[in-house]
Amino acid sequence: MSTFSILFTALFGMVLSCSSGDKLNDIKKKGRLTALTGYNAYSYFIYKGEPMGFEYDLVKKLAEHLGVSLDLIVVKDIKQMFDMLDRGKGDIIAFNLTITKERTQLVDFTNSINTIKQVLVQRKPENWREMKLHEIEKELIRDPADLIGKTVVVRNNSSYIERLKNLSEEVGGDINIIEAEPELTIEDLITQVADGEIDYTISDNNIAELNGIYHDNIDVNTEISLSQRVAWAVEKSSDKFLEEINGWLDSIKTTTDFAVIYNKYFKNRYSFKRRMTSDYFSNTGGGISKYDDLIKKYSSTVGWDWRLGASMIYQESQFDPNAKSWAGAVGLMQLLPSTGKEYGLINVSDPEQNIKAGFKYISYLDEYWKKEIKDSLERIKFDLASYNIGLSHVVDARNLASKYGANPDIWFDNVEYYLMLKSEAEYYSDSVVKAGYAHGEEAVNYVKEILDRYEQYKQLIKSIKNQNMLSFNSLNQ
Repeated sequence: MSTFSILFTALFGMVLSCSSGDKLNDIKKKGRLTALTGYNAYSYFIYKGEPMGFEYDLVKKLAEHLGVSLDLIVVKDIKQMFDMLDRGKGDIIAFNLTITKERTQLVDFTNSINTIKQVLVQRKPENWREMKLHEIEKELIRDPADLIGKTVVVRNNSSYIERLKNLSEEVGGDINIIEAEPELTIEDLITQVADGEIDYTISDNNIAELNGIYHDNIDVNTEISLSQRVAWAVEKSSDKFLEEINGWLDSIKTTTDFAVIYNKYFKNRYSFKRRMTSDYFSNTGGGISKYDDLIKKYSSTVGWDWRLGASMIYQESQFDPNAKSWAGAVGLMQLLPSTGKEYGLINVSDPEQNIKAGFKYISYLDEYWKKEIKDSLERIKFDLASYNIGLSHVVDARNLASKYGANPDIWFDNVEYYLMLKSEAEYYSDSVVKAGYAHGEEAVNYVKEILDRYEQYKQLIKSIKNQNMLSFNSLNQ
């Protein structure tokens, strides 16, 4: 080998080595982990206003481990997840992906999070309740070879397709495989089997068993695969990032926390059935709380998307009309008695009065900030911060931002930064500060958490049709 070739190989190896570590460094530098995930009854959903799910809880812990915030992007199509990861639209696919040879050509998988078997989901006979067990068994497919000539509808771009193709080869006959529309989840297809719309689908056994609690007329006991590993995925050559995730996974899987999270979503059958029948489960009911109609009514008076109002009220009281803070704030919107009285609140525990008074106060704040903050989306952040910590403290932070060369009309990384500094004597004693000391970090987190939850609501909860609302797509930018 020539000297040039040796030098080129060495340099090329150094480039690859450096690039493989960039992903982890980039995530820590930007301070956010962007995870691509699916939307279903176990990975990620909203229940009574709270974002939940196995993948959600677990990837949130990963973000905490990395010391960064979490952004979640819901992707309905599995192929699109891989495409988005490849295009850099996400840092990780946090979804229950079966590891296959074909997929290992596209991504690098983490260590396995779980092992599953693929099972056939089929409908029991119409009169199964009147039949004896052995009579039911005769009507069901127990030998995968009996799928020859049958039509099986499976999730779009799923590993089930490859498995059925292999099974067709193994049994020496054709199985008619139909890919469902991309927006249909495994739960949707299981429901179609239960409702008689299709005859068969395929599911991971843990998901099928859960759905069998809700649909008692389905059978999920016919295995069509050996044990298969389920994992998350990262872009190829993300070596340091992958190493970090694997170390964390190996550690957390030995903890009680992991067992609790897994059991919460895959073993607690009562909770699953309760969610599936709830009006406030995003997958089926589509509501957030029993106060949705009131929130829609009074959010509109400020021009807010009702889901933003719901996110704020969840932050304040978790939808408890009897909530009371250490400072004496009461009700759904946690109004101080003096503020509530000023805006017409008589019965603090009355949901409508509380919400109405809260949005009247927000309207007052918004009118104030309209004189200073012309961008309606940016103004929402100032409204929220003022609601939490008080108008005067936000005015002080804005004055400090102007004095020290930051943009007083931009919240993130500008005014919020100086609001946090109001806990330090050098800043709360500054001549431009009128309201004195403030523990600004709480208000900064308040704004961020409401907007983050709102982004999740936007992805999972439908808005009101034909309602004249502002566009909030850039709120978190």
